[in-house]
Parts: sequence; C-alpha cells; structure tokens
Amino acid sequence: MTSSFEFHTYPARLSDAERDRVLAVLREGVAQGMLSHDTFLRRMDLALAARRAEELRPLTADLEPAAEGPWSRRLFGTVSRVSAFSVRLRRAWQAERLPKLLLPQPGPYPLRIGRDPMNGLRLSHDTVSRLHAELSMQGGVWVLRDLGSTNGTTVNGRRVTATAVVHDGDLVSFGQMSFRLATS
Repeated sequence: MTSSFEFHTYPARLSDAERDRVLAVLREGVAQGMLSHDTFLRRMDLALAARRAEELRPLTADLEPAAEGPWSRRLFGTVSRVSAFSVRLRRAWQAERLPKLLLPQPGPYPLRIGRDPMNGLRLSHDTVSRLHAELSMQGGVWVLRDLGSTNGTTVNGRRVTATAVVHDGDLVSFGQMSFRLATS
C-alpha cells in the first residue's frame, strides 16, 4: 500500500553543460571528417530535443575516444591543435596562389562543372569527371554539390559528400584542380 506522501520521481532535467559537451563532440567529429554535414545537423537537432541523458549517449557513441589517461589526452590534444594549425597555415599560403573562380550571377539553373563541353564551366583535366559538380544559389547562399565525381570535390580541404555552403574566399577543388572563390 502506498502512502499519500509518496510521489513519482522523474529523471533530472538535462543540464546545458551535458548538451554543450555532446555538441562539442559532434563539432569535433565534423572537423575530423568523421561526420558528414547532414549527419551533424541531424544529430545536433536530436541533442537539442533530448530530455534525458540516455538520449544523448547514442549521438556520440561512435565519436567518443577510448578511455585515456590525462597525459595521453593532453598529448593527443596538443598534436591535434598543432596539426590543425599547420593545415590552416598551408591553406592560407595556398589561397593567394590559387586562380580565382568568380561566382556567377544567380540564375534559375545551377552552374554545372566538369570535363563535358556542355557544362557551364568546363575543366579539362584528367582528375575532373565529365559531370563533376554544380554550384547554385539557394536561399541566398551559394551551395556546391558533388555529382558523384570519381576524384571528389572539396571545400577548404574537406570533402563534399552531398552539398556544402560556400563563400567568397573559400578554397574549392574539383579533382586536382583548385580555385579560390571570388565575387569580383
């Protein structure tokens, strides 16, 4: 028999710190190329909608590092920061040396990029697919979409698996042909 003083206890509400930790792990997963942009957005929405800690665990289970001691965490963290710095330095060095790719005037059709002469931007290089990628204005932003190319499309060194938002100054590569996006 239950007394009138008994009441149900519900799991404690998620703290902002718990959500922030999960979001930080997801951001790091994207930065390391372990998550696509679409997967990141989907998991971020789930993290923000979660009500219990059990709902957060599966979102980062495949991204969590194995249990490490404090020294190995510091070492890996330092190596990761140095590596990220060297990548940013290399990109900055290359950016000024790359030819400009002027963004077109927005139109009703996307700009197709590839080796085929029918493309709006024809790139005659063996590493560029016949129908490699397309660039279009969507919702006021430029979106670059890889069209299943063999040698890939990258934006700022990250491979585009579906679509990526691009901006003035971004480094884009189609196969081994690289450009710096420019508005003028």
